[in-house]
Amino acid sequence: MSDPAPPTTGHPGQVASATPPAPGRSRLSDRRLTVAFISPALLLLLAMSVFPLLWALYLSFTDYSATRGGSANFVWFENYTAILTSPQVHLRALTTLVYVVGAVTLQTVLGFTIAYLISRRTHGRGLLTTLFLVPMMLSQVVVGLFWRFMLDAQFGVINSMLGSLGLGQVEWLTRQRTALISLIVVDTWQWTPFIMLIALAGLTAVPRYLYEAASIDRASEWFRFRTITLPLVWPLLLIAVLFRAIEAFRLFDLVYILTSGGPGVSTETLSFHVYKVAFLGFNTGTASAYGILMVLVVIVLTQLYLRYLNKLKED
Repeated sequence: MSDPAPPTTGHPGQVASATPPAPGRSRLSDRRLTVAFISPALLLLLAMSVFPLLWALYLSFTDYSATRGGSANFVWFENYTAILTSPQVHLRALTTLVYVVGAVTLQTVLGFTIAYLISRRTHGRGLLTTLFLVPMMLSQVVVGLFWRFMLDAQFGVINSMLGSLGLGQVEWLTRQRTALISLIVVDTWQWTPFIMLIALAGLTAVPRYLYEAASIDRASEWFRFRTITLPLVWPLLLIAVLFRAIEAFRLFDLVYILTSGGPGVSTETLSFHVYKVAFLGFNTGTASAYGILMVLVVIVLTQLYLRYLNKLKED
C-alpha cells in the first residue's frame, strides 16, 4: 500500500508555493536579472561617452595630429600651458562669456515674463503655450539659415522693414558691433520658450490658497509677486538657467551658419575655436586639451552652482 498523503493546512495555495522547481530549471536571482538588463545600456554608455572622454584625455598630453602618420609623442602639459597662456584663447573666452551672460539673462527675463502673463490667463493658455514653443522645436541649423536670410544686409526682411520706416540699413552679420548681438538675439528667439515652459510649470504649481490669503489681507499685486510667486518659482528657474548656460557655453551651430566666427574673430566662441583647431588646423592633441579644459570648467561651475541651490533649498 502507498503511504498516505500528508495532511494540508491553511490555504491550498500554500502547498503550490512550497513546491520546488522542476529538475533542470534554474531560477535567476534578482541581482543577475538586474545585471542582465542594465549591462547593454551600460556598455553603450561606456562606448559612446566614457571611452571617447578617456581617449581625448590621453591625446591631450600628446602632439597627435589626425593628418600625420606615426605614433603620438607625449608632450605632457605643453598643450595646457599653451592654451592657458594664449591671448587668443582669452579673447575667445571673453566672447563666450559675453554671449552666455547676455543670452541667458535675456532669455530668463523674457521667458519668466511671458510665463507670468500666460499663467494669469484663464482662456487660450494651451494655444498660447503651443505657439510660443514652436521656435524651440526647430533645429538649430534651420533656425540659423532662417535668420541668416532675414538678417541679410541687402535682401533681408529686417532691413526691408527698416527701410520702409525711413531708417538706414544695418549690416547685422558683417560688423563686429552687431554680429554678436545678432547671435544673442537669434539664440534668445529660439530658447526663450524653454525658460518659459519651466517657469510656467513652477507658476502653475504655486498653491492658490496663498494668493487667497494675501487677498484677504488686502496685499498688493507687487507684494504677492515679491513674497509668494518669485520665492517659490526661483529655485526651479535657477535649474532652467543652469541647463541653458551649459548649452550656450558649447554653442557651435549658430556661429557656424550665421557668422563662421566673423567678422574677424568677434563671434568666435570657444567651441567654434576648438572646431577650427581640430578640423582646420588638424592639431588633434591641442583640440583634445581644449575639450578637457572646457569639461573641467563646466564641472567646477556646475558644482558651485549646485551648492548655491542646495543652500537656497536649506534656507
